[in-house]
Amino acid sequence: MKLLLRPIVASLLLFVCQLHAAGKPNVIVILADDVGYSDIGCYGGEINTPNLDALAAGGLRFTQFYNTARCCPTRAALLTGLYPHQAGIGHMMDDNGSDGYRGNLSRRAATLAEAVKPAGYRAYAVGKWHVTPGVNAAQLTHRENWPLQRGFDRYYGTIHGAGSFWDPSSLVRDNTILTAVNDPEYRPAEYYYTDAISDHAAKFVREHARDHKQEPFLLYVAYTAAHWPMHARERDIAKYKGKYDAGYAAIRAARWEKQKRLGVVDAKWGVSPIAGDWAAVQNKEFEARCMEVYAAMLEVMDEGIGRIVAELKAAGQFDNTLICFLQDNGGNAEANGRAGPFVARAAQPSLPPMGKDAQQFGSKPDQTRDGWPVRQGYGVMPGPADTYIAYGGNWGNVSNTPFREYKHWVHEGGISTPLIAHWPAGTAAARRGQLEHQPGHLIDIMATCVDLAGATYPSTLHGERIIPREGVSLRPAFAGKSLQRAQPIFWEHEGNRAMRDGPWKLVSKHPGGWELYNIDLDRAELKDVASQNPDRVKTMTAQWEAWAARVGVRPWPLKAETADQAAPAGKKKKR
Repeated sequence: MKLLLRPIVASLLLFVCQLHAAGKPNVIVILADDVGYSDIGCYGGEINTPNLDALAAGGLRFTQFYNTARCCPTRAALLTGLYPHQAGIGHMMDDNGSDGYRGNLSRRAATLAEAVKPAGYRAYAVGKWHVTPGVNAAQLTHRENWPLQRGFDRYYGTIHGAGSFWDPSSLVRDNTILTAVNDPEYRPAEYYYTDAISDHAAKFVREHARDHKQEPFLLYVAYTAAHWPMHARERDIAKYKGKYDAGYAAIRAARWEKQKRLGVVDAKWGVSPIAGDWAAVQNKEFEARCMEVYAAMLEVMDEGIGRIVAELKAAGQFDNTLICFLQDNGGNAEANGRAGPFVARAAQPSLPPMGKDAQQFGSKPDQTRDGWPVRQGYGVMPGPADTYIAYGGNWGNVSNTPFREYKHWVHEGGISTPLIAHWPAGTAAARRGQLEHQPGHLIDIMATCVDLAGATYPSTLHGERIIPREGVSLRPAFAGKSLQRAQPIFWEHEGNRAMRDGPWKLVSKHPGGWELYNIDLDRAELKDVASQNPDRVKTMTAQWEAWAARVGVRPWPLKAETADQAAPAGKKKKR
């Protein structure tokens, strides 16, 4: 027995020594937008994602990781390690009169960058920010919550939450507002925002290795793929021509079978009801095209992740970098641009061309820079710059295979995300390529970064008392150990409520009542067992209510309150 144990002990000692010698790890957090649990290849999808699949093969795949069901609350929670309401973004970017709903990242929350920089890290951010208002020119004059003011050393991306991939609004480098065509530093032959995010992320890795190689770094990469509008190059869309002609049920069934083979689902859960009937679709060419473009958007994102990985390898930093990939919410049922009459493309541009410095604000541009009106309507084929179309709820249901509901809701389809965590220097060889079934939440990313950095989470910052972080470090999972989670995980968004405690999930779709599911047996949430477990429902409801009161949840729909109305008697809320 002693002879058998010696090589195992020696291997563990070597692993520990290598980890110590490697120094503090770099951390890259990659966030995709409006993507479902089953879309990428290593979680069951047919979409070509070889770079993410390779990271999964060399790292861990979490099968029960969660987001907050919506883009900006997820970003607030990910950046701060707090629940969205604690970070000031309980809903969107409107100020609804209380600290949980300011629509602006709280100064009582520390960002990932602010937490790890005192431990010797440099910090970079690329892509969608969306934790401070940025929908018009007036809002873009307020920069106190832009990345450089929240601890990051460099930034390239968009402050607002959505826009054209060919001509994004609220585009910024560091603290300077740009357009896609007046940027003196980045002049590709064809501008495409996903590529711009990838190229700048790769550039920051390369320049860090050149100028700051003795320091570890944190890099936050927030893609807008595959959020509407469905925009992609024709050559990328062409790779998926005909791929989705069989319709919703066929693609969903193929994903379910692949998911079972991969082990990222349990066959005993079953599959939630399908949302669409392909036989009833009026324009199948249009429906298939929507998913072809969606797939192309994700493949281009994956290609960009490959370029980031290549820079890490060139710098000799790949092994000692934790790369985390996850998504901000489930697949999307929003119908942006799909309703209304078909609008054909005119024979020639009908609007004056825009100057290179002219800004477009908000999510949907009125025109392209060369004068084409932006078109919407059922049957408008997505992809080009003059279209603005979502892929639709029926494909969103496919994206969320095998789960119920979508973005906005806190049933599993709205909040379940892949988490790929790749860190060769910190993962024993026996753990690489494995599945991790312990539940986790994106509030755990802050705790993990603080742990790996050897940082001390701040109690005060910028003269404000900082709210204690909520998550737990994921580091034990790399060694096959239990996460040290003492509290349940909670959700609230637009009145949709949930909590997860061990195998039990209490959930409500607004304005309905509580449902109860045993997630180990029924993650598709098909068998509500609330009536058989009244005492458990009562206990969990009380826990959820106590959490909601603690973090500042308000009843939905929100009604704007003044600061004085929202404050306790005799006190005035700080903004």
